[in-house]
Amino acid sequence: MDKNSKEFLYELLNTPSPSGYEKDIQKKWMNYTKKYADKIETDIGGNAIAILNPKAKMKVLLAGHCDEIGFIINRIDDNGFIFFGPVGGISHKIAPGLKIEILGRNGKLPGIVGVNAEHHGGLKENFEYEDLYIDCGFKDKKEADRAVQTGDFAVYKTEPMELFNGRISSKGLDDKTGCFIVAEVIRRLSGKKINVGVYSASTTSEEIGLQGAYFAAAGTNPSLALVCDVTWATDYPGVNTSKYGEYKIEGGPVLAKGSPINTKINELLLKAAGKIKMKVQIELTPKITGTDADRIRFTNRGVPVALVSLPLRYMHSPVETVSLKEIDKVIELITEFIKGLTGKENFKPLE
Repeated sequence: MDKNSKEFLYELLNTPSPSGYEKDIQKKWMNYTKKYADKIETDIGGNAIAILNPKAKMKVLLAGHCDEIGFIINRIDDNGFIFFGPVGGISHKIAPGLKIEILGRNGKLPGIVGVNAEHHGGLKENFEYEDLYIDCGFKDKKEADRAVQTGDFAVYKTEPMELFNGRISSKGLDDKTGCFIVAEVIRRLSGKKINVGVYSASTTSEEIGLQGAYFAAAGTNPSLALVCDVTWATDYPGVNTSKYGEYKIEGGPVLAKGSPINTKINELLLKAAGKIKMKVQIELTPKITGTDADRIRFTNRGVPVALVSLPLRYMHSPVETVSLKEIDKVIELITEFIKGLTGKENFKPLE
């Protein structure tokens, strides 16, 4: 990964974007992709879409969501302590003792999730969200009300950290890596002759119901869609691989197989992987994928979909971990797939 691309990835990771608060990250995504795309569009769902070769008859929608899990403020007590609930599938069990950033009315506010001292009994064994609070240092509710209001969002305050062997840890790798990848595909294809239109979408609100994906697909009316998300790596202690399968960081991009997935698209992805001698992993999605693909495939008259995923450790935590090398592999695979399309492919299973 070159320096400029890596800086862009880190810029995305350092920009808070809980579901429903994606405006800031989308502006940065568009500012980057406009240098390479023929056209940039937005829609009512808050999606940002970078387009190459817009006059082509066959349209390929690439979707990676930019939103992250987070918190929402639900009340402030008389002493200025702030109570909160989840936005998306974020576990309350991880929160005690961590730094928080509230996206307040007048800017970002630092805070911490308070922890009862062990000397005073510590946290109760089965605590819930209502047992937790954020301490920003306010003296009372009046002071807090000047900076925070009900409905404000909050996220963990962490920074990306580089580990050994080209691996990075950060919050929001699910799925800012996806919106990064679809942007990088646009960059790599820019100026090259391709036979299809490419519509790379940084989608919104995936974590709370795949909402942006519907608007992206309904608005672009694609011939096919390739969703880029993360999937559970299972290569660390304590994971039951007999139950959850074996998926390794740097084991290769993960292709989904199951009833939601169009087999013809998968065949072309495997062909592209073979051409560049890239190993892939396979995960089973017999009913649903749990990604934007599930919403996209039911838009308009139906959209053939496939899913390419990046193996990720510690999903929905502040320390999600992926490989930078594998991000590059996913970009390379999708780029090769698009370069191989003639624009005359038929993705109907019975034809």
